[in-house]
Amino acid sequence: MDIVDLTLVEVARAIRNKELSSREVTQACLERIERVQPKLNCFIAVEAEAALKAARAADRALAAGASVGPLHGVPLAHKDMFYRKGLVCTCGSKILRDFRPAITATVVERLYRAGAIWLGTLNMSEFAADATGHNVHFGDCRNAWNPRHVPGGSSSGSGAAVAARACFGALGSDTGGSIRHPAAANGVAGIKPTYGRVSRYGALPRSSSHDAVGVLARTARDCARLLRVIAGADPNDPSASASRVPSYERALSGSVKGLRVGVPVNYFYDGATGDVRACMDQSLAVLRSLGARIIELEVPDPQRLFDVSYTISQAEAAAFHARWMRERPQDYSLSVRTRTQAGCAIAAVDYLEAVELRPRLVQAFIGEVFAKVDVLHAPVMVGPVPTLDETRPDRPQDVRAIVNRISHNNRPANFLGIPALSVPAGFTANGLPAAFQLMGRPFAEAQLLCAGDAYQRATRWHEERPAL
Repeated sequence: MDIVDLTLVEVARAIRNKELSSREVTQACLERIERVQPKLNCFIAVEAEAALKAARAADRALAAGASVGPLHGVPLAHKDMFYRKGLVCTCGSKILRDFRPAITATVVERLYRAGAIWLGTLNMSEFAADATGHNVHFGDCRNAWNPRHVPGGSSSGSGAAVAARACFGALGSDTGGSIRHPAAANGVAGIKPTYGRVSRYGALPRSSSHDAVGVLARTARDCARLLRVIAGADPNDPSASASRVPSYERALSGSVKGLRVGVPVNYFYDGATGDVRACMDQSLAVLRSLGARIIELEVPDPQRLFDVSYTISQAEAAAFHARWMRERPQDYSLSVRTRTQAGCAIAAVDYLEAVELRPRLVQAFIGEVFAKVDVLHAPVMVGPVPTLDETRPDRPQDVRAIVNRISHNNRPANFLGIPALSVPAGFTANGLPAAFQLMGRPFAEAQLLCAGDAYQRATRWHEERPAL
């Protein structure tokens, strides 16, 4: 097995046990990046010299007997929207192409303290504003399984790079599915945590009341380790929860016996293609065989959540971009400028009504659904991963319909503020990955990760490797 085929947990163990050096592992990733970057364009910047320097320092510390963290010497790469003091952070945009922040994101600080190596910054949709991965400023990112197809967005490079074995994990952000889309499209795991579970200090915002910072990695177990490192209270972010952060890895018992898995009979399977439904049925059969109870139920209409969510998130995005929209509108891509302008047209009274309505809708949905089941199961995307050509921004009518299909099942979890985990579950007729998501009560990440891990112990989809 190549070094890059190891999971994050496996490579961390190998480095700690001195079976591999961080330098060897980092060099293997850099060589892999050199091979896949021309095909996938998943990186905006590769920081090879700095990464190797950090890896050598990690090896010296381990040789000297220093206490090491859970990610010691492990190479990661991250969506280019997490600030590092004095270093360029583009957010996939022309406007911030030369932006050097004066602060470092809390999640970045925590990864550094855990010993992680920074390989470089990953491609993303401009200002995290697109579900496909197109980017006119840095070039389109491409799907690791078929470069003609979209990698999902907006954490497009995170999904493609992890799937391509160019890094062992990546930070992403999720406002309406932006971790789950690329995780599903590229056949890796990705978790959007509960709103406030992870600090957003130093992460460029999209919609402040919907944004969640999370992770993508090869397995649910890898996600559990990364999430434990970055989660928790932060005095720099008042919205970050002070709730205790459990050891997510310890929760991975391998058992889902008695777990009540809800399968919605409305909304979440609407328009699902036959091949996606087959993958979903097979995943449910696996969970049932492991002792889970599969319960069909009708959920409160998520379309209502979707509509209210759109009003809030678009208005908040427009508010953040208002000054640039006035002073530099020509520096946005046409598609992002058009979407942002639409947010500017939302009346204050409509926004405030939506904000006032939101708590009631959230309480009704969570109370009704999670009184009956422990987790909700649904496809991440109801159809096969589309091609880049099908989703070109210059085809607005066609693109709108496709993006709506991609986003259909994902925005509700952001509106509700609940955690959601994407898990690879096979392939559709076009040879691209399919995935289910598990959604749970607020702060039920451990339960979701346990279920995802149990499923992956019983299946091998997460071991499949794209031919690059």
